[in-house]
Amino acid sequence: MSILDFTEERAGLQQRFVDNSSLLGKRLLALETRTFEAGVLDCKQKEMLGLMASLVLRCEDCIMYHVIECRKQGVSYEELKELLDIALMIGGSITIPHLRRIHKYWEELESAAGAV
Repeated sequence: MSILDFTEERAGLQQRFVDNSSLLGKRLLALETRTFEAGVLDCKQKEMLGLMASLVLRCEDCIMYHVIECRKQGVSYEELKELLDIALMIGGSITIPHLRRIHKYWEELESAAGAV
């Protein structure tokens, strides 16, 4: 799935989730939003942590989302590679298929940025 396809699909699914969620679901979304706001850690650091956790937990949707957000927050490719090394050490070889996709996603984001 391309980054554009993912972004479009996620927006529609997210709206469907919001429209159909209980109060608990809406509160969880609000908590998520607040969690990723700048605090002692800035948004860039928080997105890098989000990507790390998503990778170790092997949640493909979350990985793609946080790759996009990391790029938006100005994470460099060098920072990304170092983050991925740490995730590989923590998560083990089972994370390698996700690491492959992350490099693909990053290349797609870089290409899209160059086209603008």
